[in-house]
Amino acid sequence: MTAAVVTGAGAALPATLDQRAAWDGFFARHYEGVRAAERIFMGAGVQRRHAVANPMDEDLSGWGTGARMERYIQEALPLGKQAVAGALDAAGLAPGDVGLFAVATCTGYATPGLDIRLASDLGMPPGLQRLMVGHMGCYAAIPGLAAVGDFVAARSRPAVLLCCELTSLHVQPAQRDLEQVVAHALFSDAAAAVVVEPGASRGHRLAGVVARTDASTSDHMTWDVTDLGFRMGLSPKVPDVLSRHVGDVVDELLGGAGLTVEDVAGWAVHPGGPRIIDVVRDELGLREEQVGASRRVLAEHGNCSSATVLLVLQELADVDGPIVAMAFGPGLTLYAALLMPA
Repeated sequence: MTAAVVTGAGAALPATLDQRAAWDGFFARHYEGVRAAERIFMGAGVQRRHAVANPMDEDLSGWGTGARMERYIQEALPLGKQAVAGALDAAGLAPGDVGLFAVATCTGYATPGLDIRLASDLGMPPGLQRLMVGHMGCYAAIPGLAAVGDFVAARSRPAVLLCCELTSLHVQPAQRDLEQVVAHALFSDAAAAVVVEPGASRGHRLAGVVARTDASTSDHMTWDVTDLGFRMGLSPKVPDVLSRHVGDVVDELLGGAGLTVEDVAGWAVHPGGPRIIDVVRDELGLREEQVGASRRVLAEHGNCSSATVLLVLQELADVDGPIVAMAFGPGLTLYAALLMPA
């Protein structure tokens, strides 16, 4: 079977939002009187992140969902175009070369969708196949990558995956809820894209994907559509559930390729929060420097939902050796992918 190889990557980030300034300028009022709110907000491992809607300039917390969706399309189109164009340039391909265009998002919806509008704007062919991966959450990049990888291997045509998430459009009304403090402290906006080509001699080939869903803990992480945008539910028990499953998932992924944890040259761990990174590090017996790329992305960009693991992979672009990418989200679901040098 033809190898599916990641040959190019691109990203687009909206304006930077300083974490301390965001607290002092908006969220301190938003959570006035909520004990531990400032400590949680400033202890999220985030120094800077990105927002198409800066809460210090405009308060969207009372906006209806329809208005938020209109804003999503306005903001997502230029960001998505920049990320995809950058990935195609890095791969040395033209939009007309693309056979499948997949878009993953859980923060905005419209029909015609972002996939159709961007494909037309970029000049992708009218016979293009398209795939929308919706509402899977933070782990969506990896099943998206698996789907485009299968297309590339089966059809011997290039494909593009775009993850575009604008979480700043879903700031919620003030409420005495520490789960909302955590969500507002962590989440950020970004668009990230990768190009996957058949049989390329450069880049990293997709060598395996493993998934695990623990449905018994499905209430631990939720993303509900409400009349005031999408609302995050985030239990503090999430890292404990992750600790029960991450070792088995990685063993299955690496075992299928005859590898062990010691053989892995790069770890692209979705930085869902500081404790998530800690759990993966400790359960797999990794050194702190091995999760350094994830810490840096969390500190500099926040948790950008599905786009985040692609940003971490870009941090590891120069790694020469096997890379494991993993992400976690509602379900509770763990996804992991093995990328091997082409």
